[in-house]
Amino acid sequence: MGIRIPGFILAKQVLCQSVQTAKKGVSTSLDVPKGFFAVYVGETQKKRFVVPVSYLNQPLFQDLLNKAEEEFGFNHPMGDLTIPCGEDTFIDVTSRLNRS
Repeated sequence: MGIRIPGFILAKQVLCQSVQTAKKGVSTSLDVPKGFFAVYVGETQKKRFVVPVSYLNQPLFQDLLNKAEEEFGFNHPMGDLTIPCGEDTFIDVTSRLNRS
């Protein structure tokens, strides 16, 4: 088992972006419990999900983040973390992570 440095760097960038967005007052974290973060999922219409921060260490979730980075980079108009995959795909991945 090796350490996935690129995944760690990606997770750090995502968290830093979330902190910067929150400081700007664009998004409120009052409805997101400690240890969780909000993510928007969808290819055309975006649906908001609140997921555990621990997902950032999971290879399956990191694959979704890599796809988001390829499509949006870290500065995109919505300002929040957006994953451009189908809602069904996201639910499938998070269900697998919940079973682990």
